[in-house]
Amino acid sequence: MVNWQEINIGNDTTLKARIGWQGLTTREYKDSGDYYLVTGTDFENGFVNWDSCHFVDKWRFDQDKNIQIKINDVLITKDGTIGKAGFVNTLSLPATLNSGVFVIRANNNKLDQKYLYYIFTSKIFDDFLNRLTAGSTINHLYQKDFIHFSFKAPKIKEQKAIAKALNDTDELITTLQKLISKKEAIKQGTMQQLLIGKKRLDGFSGEWEEKRLGDIGNPTMCKRIMKYQTSNFGDVPFYKIGTFGKEADSYISNELFFEFKTKFSFPKKGDVLISASGTIGRTVVFDGKPSYFQDSNIVWIDNNEKIVINKYLDFMYQVTKWSTEDTTIARLYNDNLKNISIMIPPTIKEQQAITQILSDMDNEIEKLKLKLSKTKAIKDGMMSELLTGKTRLI
Repeated sequence: MVNWQEINIGNDTTLKARIGWQGLTTREYKDSGDYYLVTGTDFENGFVNWDSCHFVDKWRFDQDKNIQIKINDVLITKDGTIGKAGFVNTLSLPATLNSGVFVIRANNNKLDQKYLYYIFTSKIFDDFLNRLTAGSTINHLYQKDFIHFSFKAPKIKEQKAIAKALNDTDELITTLQKLISKKEAIKQGTMQQLLIGKKRLDGFSGEWEEKRLGDIGNPTMCKRIMKYQTSNFGDVPFYKIGTFGKEADSYISNELFFEFKTKFSFPKKGDVLISASGTIGRTVVFDGKPSYFQDSNIVWIDNNEKIVINKYLDFMYQVTKWSTEDTTIARLYNDNLKNISIMIPPTIKEQQAITQILSDMDNEIEKLKLKLSKTKAIKDGMMSELLTGKTRLI
């Protein structure tokens, strides 16, 4: 940070928000209109999502010129999730703010707006907020505190270069996110076509058969594990409904695992586990590694793979409308599960061909997600280096 200047929010920016006496209430929020109202919930991936914004009457927009939004404005939430930043890069209609958002504008030629936005999304600002809220239940960012936020910054030419490098990375992240969403939508459409026989693959013929899950196997679950039999550390991970599809947070002993495995029902490698409560219908393909699953909350069909292969079932579950009974806690009961109908091709080869196409799509999506994760990590590293002066741009 050699020769970097100190920037202070109170001195080097103009900080404005809707004044409390103006009395804007949610009753005035409109679903359509000519004047956007931006709230903290409208920030998405660092920008304002205009599609989610409400509207207000013209007199509310005219009421305060200081919070009439302009291109390149930086916005910061001051209520709820405090310190969330948004950058205004587009503006199709006039817009104003509700009382939960600050607008920050540089008041001299020492500071670039996009660079300022990246400061607000960095650890530098996070550390300030953490110091501000340490040991308290504060859920409001007061202007009297915000004006004391200071940070080091290079000359504005270098600020612009840093902001451009980070913005280029953001654009790549956005491109990858859109591509992933597009690929997932294509996969969903393909499943809807292939898994009901609406579209047949070349070389296959014959009538598809509708079967209930109860006709191809029995709903099965592990024996119940009592809380006192688990611990926060141990030999074999125990998956509860809250950790289904995630990392386990409790364990059982090897002795108990082998005792239960030899005496009671246990999934085979490749069996598709289903969440029967919470978010019903989530699936995980069992990898066969030593692990135990919560009794009736996690179930599987003990199916005959000569009738339907596991991988085909996994994809079928992804397009299944799960039937549940109206209870205080929504649950997928065995009878519900048995009576759910699926369409099955006449041969195992056609099932395999369909699952291969869908698996290839999954692999492509996973590669894109991995690339997205790596790009986000690269951006985090760039911010840590460039915004602190550890690495300088040539």
